[in-house]
Amino acid sequence: MKEAGPRRERPRIVVMGGGTGLSVMLRGLKEKPLDITAIVTVADDGGSSGILRNELQMPPPGDIRNVLTALADVEPLLSDMLNYRFNTGAGLAGHSLGNLILAAMTDISGDFVTAVRELSRVFAVRGEVLPAAGQAVILHAEMEDGSIVTGESKIPEAGLRIKRVFLEPDHVEPLPEAVEAIRQADAILIGPGSLYTSILPNLLVPKLAEAVVEANAVKMFICNVMTQPGETDNYTVSDHLKAVHEHVGHQLFDYVIVNNGDIPLQVQNKYAEKGAKPVVLDMNVLKSAGYQVVADTLVLFRTYLRHDADKLSHHIYQLVQNWMLRKR
Repeated sequence: MKEAGPRRERPRIVVMGGGTGLSVMLRGLKEKPLDITAIVTVADDGGSSGILRNELQMPPPGDIRNVLTALADVEPLLSDMLNYRFNTGAGLAGHSLGNLILAAMTDISGDFVTAVRELSRVFAVRGEVLPAAGQAVILHAEMEDGSIVTGESKIPEAGLRIKRVFLEPDHVEPLPEAVEAIRQADAILIGPGSLYTSILPNLLVPKLAEAVVEANAVKMFICNVMTQPGETDNYTVSDHLKAVHEHVGHQLFDYVIVNNGDIPLQVQNKYAEKGAKPVVLDMNVLKSAGYQVVADTLVLFRTYLRHDADKLSHHIYQLVQNWMLRKR
């Protein structure tokens, strides 16, 4: 057995999820002295990712592209190019350039994981980006009326309350590197992102969930600011955590990081038109369940509500530093 060497000075942090929220958070975290590994869902089946997944038999590249772009140490123009989405052209319309580059690199290298690794090197990514599994998975949802909805992109559109989600195949193997990163982590962050279609698909990969449960790390849940129509309608913060607990079978988290800042009424009204509203912070329920809560004004509004990446990363870094001091 290989002897453990001296621990690195930079804390090792694993971030799990997918979607825009994860990318926003990573833009802040990459400025901290942290050794970051991002483990990203491969359940996406909509839009450009879904087309490439089906036509090229590859894992969906969209969430991976977003994370690569967020962690890349490149000029803003290159980030804009990677996220550029073609609006016209037979076969091109709807595709992002970054997705096509990932598809090309997968074909060149013969392997999606190698493609991600090589692009990480080319784009000077600050950290490591790993798909949760080396193959695409199909996400199913059992609704409270007993019906089954298949497909990550179709689940929120069903208009029914979700009882549980599950993967096909149900015993999908994670990347060994992802499992090892979790085992070696000093901190594990889960969220923000779509609860049932971005966060839980990672934790439904059996060995990933087991590794998180067993890891000697401080574990944090970063809750969404707004509910998501078709997924978390009327959910409180504790409802999010309850869903994770019911799927994994364990209360995973030491800390819950939440927004308690006011959201302007005109912004709430804009989101209400699409059926979304602020996630209610039910502090007493969280504390009675044993969670430590970090609450602050964590939102910014430009075109959309987003987490304040600087403030969020500050809180995360403080928690990680405190954990490292206690471990010594």
